[in-house]
Amino acid sequence: MTPAEQDTGVTLAELLAAYSLATDLGLGQPMEHLLRAWRIASLLGEHVDLTDEDRAALFYVAVLSWVGCVADTPEVASWFGDDIAFRSASFQVDFSGLPALTFMLGHVGTGRPALHRFGQATTLVATRAKGIERGLLSHCVSTSVLADRLGLGPAVGTAVRQFFARWDGSGVPSGVAGEEITLPARLVHLADVVEVFSRTAGVEAAVAVARARRGTKFDPGLVDVFCSVAPEVLGAVTDGPDVHEMISADPLLQDRLTGRELDAALEAVADFTDLRSPGRAGHSRAVAALAGQAAGATGLPPEAVDTVRRAGLVHDIGLHGSRPRSWRSRAG
Repeated sequence: MTPAEQDTGVTLAELLAAYSLATDLGLGQPMEHLLRAWRIASLLGEHVDLTDEDRAALFYVAVLSWVGCVADTPEVASWFGDDIAFRSASFQVDFSGLPALTFMLGHVGTGRPALHRFGQATTLVATRAKGIERGLLSHCVSTSVLADRLGLGPAVGTAVRQFFARWDGSGVPSGVAGEEITLPARLVHLADVVEVFSRTAGVEAAVAVARARRGTKFDPGLVDVFCSVAPEVLGAVTDGPDVHEMISADPLLQDRLTGRELDAALEAVADFTDLRSPGRAGHSRAVAALAGQAAGATGLPPEAVDTVRRAGLVHDIGLHGSRPRSWRSRAG
């Protein structure tokens, strides 16, 4: 058996859990936000009719849901300056209609001269924020492409394409509403938000935001179930076992990767990392190739060469948590 065919001992779930930590930083949230959201969604799923297929998909939907933000970073940064601060603050808003427009007008052109901000605000109103909608679409499409590259199947691909859908049909893709949204997506919609509120303001705040967005962003039935079990569910997330131990103990998340599959998954992560900064396409792959060649030239054994090359693929993953000005100055 060749090294490419051998079991690496690494599961896809472990790899994507680690990747989600970088995504958390890009949301302006502490690490493990998405993993805690998965745990909330999973525990809530025990109280609703969640099939084994949906339960398996739920983890991957949760940890990948925000990955596509790298695809819309240039668009968001051009409108609002600091895309990380924008995303962090957006959790506080039921992001649709007048509340969303008011929020965007409050952040448009951040850090720019007043005249520039006024021009951008005028354009935002005149275009009804269509540029932002296109960015959300690119986010969803990009995430579904990553899910396809990782071989996660249609249940995950469909759910991540619906990450910005809303129960009332006012989200993206336009018109997708109600039970047309898959159950894993609806669970993650709710868990993603209540995790932030419960962590920052407590159980009562999490219940309040769920009720406030009931029937607009969130599935009313899921909100009712959540409100009835919120102390139990949120307490289990806070006081329960380490989330990584739970991943290791879940039989649905034990898809171990061969050397070839690990390389393919890391290449996908590398490509998405490069999306965050314009003009960096292919950078991480090129670094990996050069690092691997250098490691081979020094006489390191093949296993060590593979490790160096793989490190090159993920060496810039921290870009997810850096502000746009940081990588602009670095590129310059």
